[in-house]
Amino acid sequence: MLQNDATVLGLLMVILAMVFYTASLPQKGWQRFYSIFPPLLLCYFIPGLLNSFGIINGAESQLYPVVSRYLLPACLVLFTLGMDWKALSKLGPPAIIMMLVGSFGIIIGGPIALFIVGKISPETVAGEGPDAIWRGLATIAGSWIGGGANQTALREVFKPSDRLFSQIVAVDVITAELWMAVLIYGAGFATKIDRFLKADSSGIDEIKNHLEAYQQNNQKIPATKDFIYLAAVGLGATGIAHFLAEIITPYLSTNYPSLEKYSLTSSFFWITGLVTLIGIILSFTPLRKLENVGASKLGSVFLYILVATIGMQMDLGSVANNPGLFAIGLIWMMIHAGLIILVARLLKIPYFFLAVSSQANVGGSASASVVAAAFHPSLASVGILLAILGYAIGTYGGYLSALMMQWISEM
Repeated sequence: MLQNDATVLGLLMVILAMVFYTASLPQKGWQRFYSIFPPLLLCYFIPGLLNSFGIINGAESQLYPVVSRYLLPACLVLFTLGMDWKALSKLGPPAIIMMLVGSFGIIIGGPIALFIVGKISPETVAGEGPDAIWRGLATIAGSWIGGGANQTALREVFKPSDRLFSQIVAVDVITAELWMAVLIYGAGFATKIDRFLKADSSGIDEIKNHLEAYQQNNQKIPATKDFIYLAAVGLGATGIAHFLAEIITPYLSTNYPSLEKYSLTSSFFWITGLVTLIGIILSFTPLRKLENVGASKLGSVFLYILVATIGMQMDLGSVANNPGLFAIGLIWMMIHAGLIILVARLLKIPYFFLAVSSQANVGGSASASVVAAAFHPSLASVGILLAILGYAIGTYGGYLSALMMQWISEM
């Protein structure tokens, strides 16, 4: 067993590099492999295999506590920093409407799915303390509204057990990837689907041309000083959030102990909430231009390191212990899908906005850009813009959904 955290971190980085390298290879074999096993899944599960077979010890390692306290808040800031409100407004009401409807579907879908499965199979949703099912499902809410960073934030707030979280990650990734496959497949029939939705998609071409021009005129090759600026913004905001959380948390714990039930005495809740707020505020300042030198890309690097350190705590043998959790995930996704399809039909919103907004919720910036690019490569940034909005509201929306699931579990 590898005990040295420096050695383990080096191993995790090599694993991430190999996953990204092989995923970028043009050979059909690799392309076919990654169409079945997406890179994000491997970044979770390869470290999980190493832990399950005793090669590393995730429970004893200090990598996750360090990464979750420093790199997670930093990546939340770097993701939300690039919020381009002007560009979002140019997408028109349909994109924002579908994004918010999709988020609402996730927020209410979890509690509804938990209630349905609980009535049919009470043993599936049983659990006390860290093994309470709602605690694990809270992390899915964060993931499906925002992304992996929001998921980890809510994991730290509600603290599901490692065994439960291993099962939840499987539900999260597999259900989300199935839905992504449906959305990409639907892109090939967008014209027919738009006819069913009675939607006019002519305006999307105008958006495509605008985004192509913006990308060509604003992208820059980052210099050393740009990376220093990015580190200063990400880690500086993290430091401010830690400082304020150390003041807020003891005050609430002492004067309002009843708030512990809502996790409002959790320092990590305040850290992630504050850095997200800081990122949103900074998006209205000239610092937003740091997105042009790779703010979200550096945030993605931090996120994948985080994903690998989460994976190294998994016991993959526990994943098959509660297959009923997949029923919750599927019902949850069906509620989300049914709601956005209904609203798109009522408001005559094109399938492009339906698909990209949904994936910006469920999959985050990487997979949302893939779905958008299935319509046209220059539209990939639409997925990123909407996913940034998801990152901004993911922790808050997931927290609200978690409170409703907690209430249902205690009924």
